Amino acid sequence: MSQFDQVIDRKKTQSVKWDTLEKNYHQKDLLPMWVADMDFKAPEAVRSAFNSYLEKGVFGYSIVPDSLYDAIISWQKTRHHFAIKKEEILFNSGVVPSLALSVQAYTDPGDAVLIHDPVYPPFAQVVEDNNRKLVRSNLFTDDKFMMDYDNMERLIQEEDVKLFILCNPHNPGGRVWSKKELQDVGNLCRKYHVTVVSDEIHQDIVYQPETFTTFQNADPSFKDFSIVLTAATKTFNLAGIKNSMVFIKDDKLRQAFEKIQKKNHQDDINTFGMIGTQAAYEGGKEWLEELLTYLKENVEITYQFFQSELPNVKVSKPEATYLMWLDFSFYQLTDKQLEKKIINEAKVVLNPGISYGEKGSQHMRINIACPRSTLKEGLQRIAAAFK
Repeated sequence: MSQFDQVIDRKKTQSVKWDTLEKNYHQKDLLPMWVADMDFKAPEAVRSAFNSYLEKGVFGYSIVPDSLYDAIISWQKTRHHFAIKKEEILFNSGVVPSLALSVQAYTDPGDAVLIHDPVYPPFAQVVEDNNRKLVRSNLFTDDKFMMDYDNMERLIQEEDVKLFILCNPHNPGGRVWSKKELQDVGNLCRKYHVTVVSDEIHQDIVYQPETFTTFQNADPSFKDFSIVLTAATKTFNLAGIKNSMVFIKDDKLRQAFEKIQKKNHQDDINTFGMIGTQAAYEGGKEWLEELLTYLKENVEITYQFFQSELPNVKVSKPEATYLMWLDFSFYQLTDKQLEKKIINEAKVVLNPGISYGEKGSQHMRINIACPRSTLKEGLQRIAAAFK
């Protein structure tokens, strides 16, 4: 039995995933397979580091230790062949706050910011919340998402795009963009002087034989007009510790980001974020390898289930992430009808595809990072509702 088979009762733990269902949907028997955290215990190395800190009983102000920088540098080098220096690492509470700071640092109100469609909803939210013009480029979909470079170039020219936010690996599609794809989009952005912000928080949840390429490794010159956002939180199920990293090699880009960060007083980070990130990178490798094996099996179980039980639902098999993209368009339901059917009849909560952009219409996103018994229960509920 795998450690990931253990069912942990997360109710009444102030969990967004589990404890907001009754308030949002007025039902008590719903199974949450939506919010992108995992129903697994964090690595023992992380829990042990927290316990050691708790035993001291003093929780005052903290400084960032060199050991944290060393752990991050080592992880990026050994895991992703990405060479980063201490002075090129900034910290922030999360990737989404860093997206907002990037929009503020590299654009002015009214400037156009390009994102893909579909893509993680906060990309659009941070653009619109900061009074920038949102521009979307549709991704091609066949059996997997592909970028439409001609469409992107036309939009960059017509809208005078200043900033492009890339999701690598892609959420919700699970694509690991190849080095060639990253080179093509990077060359396009360089041609029109578009700054690139690459959200790489899912970089460690990649399934063999796929290999992840950080945007700045696609071409050494890309460091001159791009920044990279990532964190240990998605990899090791530590979303609550509120810590992420911002990798900025270019001096001018880094100074611009730091200026906005200090202006907003967002240059302090959570002590548990520091402790958890370091412990995860130093002692979480074996846990992660076991996790990847377990998640890949969950992906296969989910894919085969729909193939045999609900073949009219088209399923994109992800190359990365623990999220799967489900196409319910065969049933010709509106987005509201689809969501209501899954909630009221299947008694499962998924993420509505329409929230990821217009291309997400009639789709849903399912989170398969849960014990296998939970996964199978959720799949059976969905099948019963649609048969």
